[in-house]
Amino acid sequence: MCPPVFAAIGTAAGASAASAAAVGASISLGVASAGLQIRGQQIQAKTQAKVQANASDVERQRYLNEVSSLRTQQGQEQVAMAQKLQANKTKAREARATARVSAGEAGVAGLSVNALMNDLTRKEAMYNNSVNTQAQMLDVRRDLALRDAGLGFTNNMLRINRPIEEVNYAGALVSGAQAGLSTYGALQGSGFGQPSGSTSGTSMKSVAKLSQKSSNMGMLDLPKYKSAFNSYT
Repeated sequence: MCPPVFAAIGTAAGASAASAAAVGASISLGVASAGLQIRGQQIQAKTQAKVQANASDVERQRYLNEVSSLRTQQGQEQVAMAQKLQANKTKAREARATARVSAGEAGVAGLSVNALMNDLTRKEAMYNNSVNTQAQMLDVRRDLALRDAGLGFTNNMLRINRPIEEVNYAGALVSGAQAGLSTYGALQGSGFGQPSGSTSGTSMKSVAKLSQKSSNMGMLDLPKYKSAFNSYT
């Protein structure tokens, strides 16, 4: 029959091994959980950065197309205005030439002819002024459109390129530690850390008590002597 002290030591050793296994499993699970969280956050940040880069390229191209369209429209309007001014200049010149010929054929000269020429010149200037005013108004409207396009581009880029959340290493480690502790508690609650046949709470203190009890029981079988030197006297 095994002495009580050896049985207690074996029980404590089994409990220690089982407890160590539970601690190891909990630590492994905690480390794995933290690693998965960190890796997941890294993948999410990388994906978000790629999406932002693609969206930024699309928005940049859209803005360039919008500005190019406005500039093309500006060029077309400037050509049209120049053509109008040139046509008006040609008509005014032809009108003055016709007026001189008509006045000469009619025998009209002097102040009357000069007044007619001045009137034709005034009409030419008025038309040119209206064309230039219209061109200026179009330029103002276009400048506002370009400014709005720039503001829209800036706002869209700010909306697209929001700060990417950095990997939370500390949070992942804390969460992993909590997962490990929860796992350890669950294993202890299910009896994983306790060997069969043992009672919970077995410790080296109980082993020491059992060892002392065994020693006391062995001494009961020995005769009591007053002194070790006069045992046989």
